Amino acid sequence: MKHVIIGTAGHVDHGKTTLIRALTGHNTDRLKEEQERGISIELGFAPFDLPSGRRAGVVDVPGHERFIRHMLAGVGGFDLVLLVVAADEGVMPQTREHLDILQLVGVKSGIIVLTKVDLVDAEWLELVKDEVRAAVQGTFLAEAPMYAVSAVTGQGIPELLAAIDRATDAVVEREHTGPFRLPVDRVFTIAGFGTVVTGTLLSGTVKTGDRAEVFPARLTTRIRQVEVHGEKVEQAFAGQRVALNLAGLSVEEVERGAVVATPGSLTPSLQVDARLLLLARAPRPLKHRERIRLHTGTAEVLGRVHLLATEELAPGESTFVQFRLEEPVAVCRGDRFVIRTYSPATTVGGGCILEPVAPRRRRFDDAVLVELERKEKGDPVDLVGHALERAGVRPVVSEELSRATGLGREEVEAALKELVGAERAVSLALEGSTYYLDRGNLARAVDEAASLLARFHEEHPLRRGLPLEEIRARVFPELSARFLAEVLRLPLAAELKVEEEHIRLAGHSVSFTPAQAAWAEALKEALEEAPFQPPAPTAVLARLGAGKEGPEVLAALLERGELVQVAEDVVFTRRAFDEAVAKVTQYIRTHGAITVAELRDLLGTSRRYALPLLEYLDGCRITRRIGDKRILGPAAPATVRVK
Repeated sequence: MKHVIIGTAGHVDHGKTTLIRALTGHNTDRLKEEQERGISIELGFAPFDLPSGRRAGVVDVPGHERFIRHMLAGVGGFDLVLLVVAADEGVMPQTREHLDILQLVGVKSGIIVLTKVDLVDAEWLELVKDEVRAAVQGTFLAEAPMYAVSAVTGQGIPELLAAIDRATDAVVEREHTGPFRLPVDRVFTIAGFGTVVTGTLLSGTVKTGDRAEVFPARLTTRIRQVEVHGEKVEQAFAGQRVALNLAGLSVEEVERGAVVATPGSLTPSLQVDARLLLLARAPRPLKHRERIRLHTGTAEVLGRVHLLATEELAPGESTFVQFRLEEPVAVCRGDRFVIRTYSPATTVGGGCILEPVAPRRRRFDDAVLVELERKEKGDPVDLVGHALERAGVRPVVSEELSRATGLGREEVEAALKELVGAERAVSLALEGSTYYLDRGNLARAVDEAASLLARFHEEHPLRRGLPLEEIRARVFPELSARFLAEVLRLPLAAELKVEEEHIRLAGHSVSFTPAQAAWAEALKEALEEAPFQPPAPTAVLARLGAGKEGPEVLAALLERGELVQVAEDVVFTRRAFDEAVAKVTQYIRTHGAITVAELRDLLGTSRRYALPLLEYLDGCRITRRIGDKRILGPAAPATVRVK
C-alpha cells in the first residue's frame, strides 16, 4: 500500500488546524498553550483515513511568522500540501513565505483550499480566488485545483475530501529498499519505555529489533518498538509518520534535527556543497561568507555561505555554494534545503545538496565548478557511486541501484562496470547473483578490522586472533557470514587471514619464547600426572613462576587444541580428553547410558571432574542428557578405540 504524508501551509489563523479537524476528526493542537491561544505553535500530527481506504499521515504546521522554524521542521516530508487561505483575508505574508518554502523544498503536488467561506459573499470570494491564482503563478500550484470550504458549516468538505483522495493516487511512492532514514521532529519519554522519537520516514523500512544510529552524534541504539499513528507495528515504511522507541538512550541525548538511520549510512559533515537559488523577493543580494541559518530535514544549523563563482548573489539568481557550518549535519545528496538570514530571520533562498561531505572548495576554480555541474546533472556513474556509498558495506544488486537512482538497468550496469574498472566499487558473485559494494567504504572497514586485530595481537601475542563473528558484528554488521567470507577473499582484504572460526593479520604468527615453551611443557606434564583429576592450570602456572604470561600461555594451548577446557578450572590434555570420550562412548554403547557416578568410577576420578566433563560433552552433542543419565548424541564418534 502506498504511504502518503499530507501537509498544511498558510498564514496564521487561516484555519489550517480547524480544517484538519473537519477532515480527520483529530485536533492537532496538543499543547495547552495552543488550545488556550487558538493558534498552532508546534507541529501537529494526525492519521487521515481517506474514502478509498488508504490511511495517510497529516502534518499540520504553525502559520505565525515567529514559528517558521517549526514549519520548516515538518515540511520536508510532504508528498501533498493543502495551501490554506482564509477567504475573509486573502493572501497574507506567511501565505507567500510558506509558498516560497514549499517551492524550495521541492513539494510537487498540492490543493488550494479557501477556508471560512461562510464569512464572505460570492463577489468577495471571486476576488480572493483571483488573488490566490495570481500569487501561485509560476509555482507548482499554478494549475492546482481550488476548493472553497467552511469547517463550521461543512460546505465543500466532502468535495475536498474526494479531491485529496484522488490526488494521493498520483503521489510517487517513496523508496522502501536501502537504508532507512528518519529526521526527528519530536522527542519525548514515556514511563516504562524510555526515549521515543517521531518523524516522517523518508526512505527504507524500519523494524522492531533493528540496529540504528543517531546522527550527527553517532549514537548507537536498537529499535525497541515501532508505532504508526499510535498503533504498534512490526515494521514501518517510507512515507509513514513513525514513532520509534530507542533503547539505551536518554531523552537528553536526542533532539529535533537529529536523524535516526541505518548504522553507517550517513556521514556527519561541517561542509556541504549545494546549488543555491536566492528568491526573487529577497530584500537584498546575498554576500560571500554571510552568516545564515540552514534548514534541512528537521535540522536548523548556523553557518556561512561561501559563494564559489561570484562575489554576491542577486535576488532571483542561483549559483554553486559551499556551506561551512558551525555544527555538523547528516544529509544525503539530493536533499532540499532552505536558508534564512541570521537576524532578523527571513526566508531568502534554498536549493539542492550536491555533496553532503565536501572538502574545502576554492572559489573561482574551474575544476571545482565542472565537478559540481557534473554532480548536478546526475551523471549515471556519480549517481550509482553515491548510492553505493550510502549503502555502507552492505552488498546491493543492480536492480536495487536502479530503483535508488531512477536510472534504467542498462545505465546502472554500464555505470557499475565503469566504477569497478576505476576501482571505486568491487563486485561479488554469489549464488547466481552479482553484488556490489563501495570500495572506499570496504577499504575503511578492512582498515578498522586490521586496527582492531593489531591492538589484539599486541595485547595477546600468543593468541591466534579474534573470533570471526566478533569482527563481523563490530566492523561488518551489514554483512552476513557468507558475504563476509567472500569479502575476505578479495585482494583488498589480503592483510586479513581466516583460520577456522578466527581471523588474524597476515603477518601474525604465534611462537613461544623459550621460557613460555618450558612453561607449556611443564603444564601439560603436570596435567598428565593425574589425567582425570588434573590440577587447576592457573595454580600450576603460578607455581612455575609464569606470572602475567601464564594466562596467555594457557589460552594459546587451548586455541591450539593441545588442552581442552571443560569448566573454569577443569582442563584436560588433549590425550586425556580423547581417551575420556572414547571410554564414555564405548560404555554407553555397551550399557545404553551412563550416569555421573558411573563416569566417576569409569575414569577413577571424582564428581568434581565427572560432572563438568559430561556437561561439556552435552554441549558438544557427543552425549545427550535424559534425566540423570546420558545417551549418545548426534556428534558421538562412529567408532572408538580405548587405549
